[in-house]
Amino acid sequence: MSLRLYDTSTRTVRAFEPLEEGRVGMYVCGATPQAAPHIGHLRSGVVYDVLLRWLRRSGYEVTFARNVTDIDDKIIAVSEERGVPWFAVAEANYRVFTRGYDVLGCLPPTVEPRATGHVPEMIALMRRLIERGHAYASGGDVYFDVRSWAEHYGTLSNQRLENMRSAGDTPNEDLKRDPLDFALWKGAKPGEPFWETPWGEGRPGWHLECSAMSTKYLGSTFDIHGGGVDLIFPHHENEIAQSRAAGDGFARYWLHNGLLTVDGEKMAKSVGNVVALPDLLGKARPAEIRYYLASAHYRSLMDYTDAALAEAVSAYQRVEGFAVRAAELVGTGGEAAALPEAFTAALDDDLGVPQALAVVHDAVREGNSALASGDRDAVRERLAAVRAMTGALGLDPLSEQWSRAGEDDLRPVVDALVKVALEQRQAARARKDYAAADAIRDGLTEAGIVVEDTPNGPRWELKRS
Repeated sequence: MSLRLYDTSTRTVRAFEPLEEGRVGMYVCGATPQAAPHIGHLRSGVVYDVLLRWLRRSGYEVTFARNVTDIDDKIIAVSEERGVPWFAVAEANYRVFTRGYDVLGCLPPTVEPRATGHVPEMIALMRRLIERGHAYASGGDVYFDVRSWAEHYGTLSNQRLENMRSAGDTPNEDLKRDPLDFALWKGAKPGEPFWETPWGEGRPGWHLECSAMSTKYLGSTFDIHGGGVDLIFPHHENEIAQSRAAGDGFARYWLHNGLLTVDGEKMAKSVGNVVALPDLLGKARPAEIRYYLASAHYRSLMDYTDAALAEAVSAYQRVEGFAVRAAELVGTGGEAAALPEAFTAALDDDLGVPQALAVVHDAVREGNSALASGDRDAVRERLAAVRAMTGALGLDPLSEQWSRAGEDDLRPVVDALVKVALEQRQAARARKDYAAADAIRDGLTEAGIVVEDTPNGPRWELKRS
């Protein structure tokens, strides 16, 4: 079965057929860095990283563009509130976003364009729209004329024009021909940053930038446009309108990931329930957080609770525990394994990560049985399969990024000391002094050392949760 993806624009799961054989152009709406990212932003980062990895694993050469909206109303508001330059606000928070993506193992985009670096492209796009009769300048602003595109406007979000309200993107509604018209360009206000245009000084509207940047790097027609479900309207609806009204084919598939709530409520500063990456890093390791954020289907609403995170941590540690024990027995060499058909079928079916992880855990159970019976060939086979599958998801426990090896410079010293304690425990058990053996084990547990008795002797690891 070839890759199939749910396309929001048709509201169906469609076979994925790229514009150019063997190549994919993908654009994802990235950060608006008025503040540090919360886990909803990071879920989106992980979702599209899984898609990127799967496309590449499927043999495609992918050009992945993810933008940065480094100027907008919210950034300016934070700048004024804190008394710091707008660009300092954007840059500081952008770096936190980048750090978050890196910590969770997200591959870097091919290009990460910033809105402020693409004003010439935006001017060119506005000129095309004005010449075609789909946009107009008014009072220093430039607006898209929604009624000029009335036959098509609302198709992505499945809305009717007569049921829509004002775009609400300017205090000067009297400058518009129609309340539904949205701003492509905002005239300069005192103290705000501005750029020169044929229609006066000003700054970009939110929607214009993505159309200008995506087509600059991916062409007038490209394969995939992604983002959160909250962007379907008005952002993506407006992107489609302005791009196609200008004559571009624009995106052929529209993907949207579900939102992430906290204990059933939308994250909001006013509620005090915003969860940031540092909050999670106190409860789980980066690989475990990535597993958690990837584990639900990307289109589903995901509700964060501490219990849900803990369950994901335990699940990942079961995979990791098998991989570490298996590698100790048979090593990590050998040829890479082919992906199981059930795993491939799951991801080809609209990125069915939950079903794919079920295949991973089936292989882990089989591998643990092989470990218990001492079947080295079966252990080697299951380890290779588990690593191939988790590698495709960016979760291979033995990869350089996630491996426990080298995570602590003192590990060799701790290893030597624990081995002495385990030898003493074994000696106590051999002379049937079980109280002393239990006392040694209890002491190690209190020190954060988990001891596991295996057919090949005791092994230890650091307690993780």
